[in-house]
Amino acid sequence: MPSIVKSSLAVLAASILILSVAAPRVATAATSPHAKLASREFALRQAMRKLWEDHVTWTRLFLVSDITGLPGGTTLPDLDATTNRLLQNQTDIGNAIAPFYGADAGAALTALLREHILTAAEIVADAKAGDSAGQADATARWFANADAIAQFLADANPHFKFQTIDDLMRTHLNQTLDEAVARLTGDWTGDVAAYDAVHVHILHMADFLSDGIVQQFPNRFTRH
Repeated sequence: MPSIVKSSLAVLAASILILSVAAPRVATAATSPHAKLASREFALRQAMRKLWEDHVTWTRLFLVSDITGLPGGTTLPDLDATTNRLLQNQTDIGNAIAPFYGADAGAALTALLREHILTAAEIVADAKAGDSAGQADATARWFANADAIAQFLADANPHFKFQTIDDLMRTHLNQTLDEAVARLTGDWTGDVAAYDAVHVHILHMADFLSDGIVQQFPNRFTRH
């Protein structure tokens, strides 16, 4: 057998031996208590991102279904189904915090978020109808609701400072308004750009919420 072949076989055999010895250690590390706790934090962060991505995605789809042209235009036939899915997302977010803050807190957050969505729908409806007074009233109530959401979260978690959460919520509202206005006026380039901004911001907000939960409940995510 040529020496080069013998040498290659020897290297292959050594590699297999190394892998067979290392594999059990890797498996053991992956199932260790520390790894499980780390995976819980990862799961929380992924779930929180998914929920808030759903929030802005289904909001966008609602806008697309409800605003098909200039104010007063028709709606798409999927509007009711899209609205129901958007409202379900608010229940999902409330359910996500229930394991940490209790079922009553989860239901309270869901109620606040449903108000957030339904008031936004009022703003769109008033804008389409050209009702500037109704739009102004709904917009004021929408921002007051954002303040209430921020206060609710700040009361629940000492790591959620009211001003920080309120700024995050108000940025979310302003960006969503930009998206709706662009769509209402047929500014399709601006519409796409506004959604991109909404998406980036909501991921930042989701991560902020995950950070606060991990800080408040370290025993669920760290090993002592």
